[in-house]
Amino acid sequence: MRWSFNRERSSSVTAWLFAVAFLVFAMVVVGGATRLTGSGLSITEWRPVTGVLPPLSQKGWLAEFMRYQHIPQYQLMNRGMTLDQFKFIYAWEWTHRLLARLIGVVFFVPMAAFLLMKRLPRRLIWRCWVLLALGGLQGLVGWWMVASGLSVRVAVAPERLATHLGLALVVYSFAIWTGLEAWAGRPNRSDIFLSAGWRFWSSALLGLVFLQILMGALVAGDHAGLVYTDWPLMNGRLFPPDYVHGGVIDTLFHSQAAVQFDHRVGAYLLFVASIAFAAAAAATYRMNGAIKQHAVVLAGAVTLQAALGIVTLRYAAPLALSLAHQALAVLVLTIALSLVWRIRRN
Repeated sequence: MRWSFNRERSSSVTAWLFAVAFLVFAMVVVGGATRLTGSGLSITEWRPVTGVLPPLSQKGWLAEFMRYQHIPQYQLMNRGMTLDQFKFIYAWEWTHRLLARLIGVVFFVPMAAFLLMKRLPRRLIWRCWVLLALGGLQGLVGWWMVASGLSVRVAVAPERLATHLGLALVVYSFAIWTGLEAWAGRPNRSDIFLSAGWRFWSSALLGLVFLQILMGALVAGDHAGLVYTDWPLMNGRLFPPDYVHGGVIDTLFHSQAAVQFDHRVGAYLLFVASIAFAAAAAATYRMNGAIKQHAVVLAGAVTLQAALGIVTLRYAAPLALSLAHQALAVLVLTIALSLVWRIRRN
């Protein structure tokens, strides 16, 4: 049977993919709140289907609480916690997992409908299958992350937390990019005049944003925002004396001093790079006006994010500021992604 719907653009597909991206963004924010409230280990089992509903009886709640009491986080940090206190942290993790399930439904059901009605542009079909596979992988990675904190540790491993966040942002970015492709249609390559250099440096800038977010996840996972809360120095020094913590891997992933210092250096590099890129774009005569605006907006967003990061650090990472810092990081990533897409499509 021939594919009867041959259009290269689809506003309904765009709306669907942007809705999926918005839900992923919400899940990232809720995931941040789950971590900051120490709630991520409250559900000690992975039940993709039967875990949709929370406990509905006192007996069910007591059983869940009993399972939590067997892990190190309760025994070493939360011993004496009441059932009501447990319900509070359980609610955050349950909401996080519910959002993950909702994203799966919101993605798969419309995708199946678009395919059955032959309303999905053919060139985007493989992208949607990749998104579906990445979503399934994210569920496995999420449980892999949680499992790291159930036997020995009192929190999840920072490197697994960064992996989980990084994959979520890959899903988010791929959904945004595919949505933009559905909105714009097939590119007309004859219109492209920007040199490969612009495409390379915009992609490098996007990669730096992504890497900076991952380093922020390590800061969060190691609770490194609670130490060295002065700025621009670190306890009066340019370089923290306890940067090295064991071997290279332990230092890069588990040293509070190292992950915070690396995150600071990454912020400085990103700030300078975004300003330089915006200045170069503004000075280029043949540059598309929308691209110039995107570059300037990105530089402004990076500046705002850097300022918010400093304030968050100075106040020892309170919940509201930390969540705002994480949400703005995703917004910066979105702007950088849109900039790359525009340059490649221009």
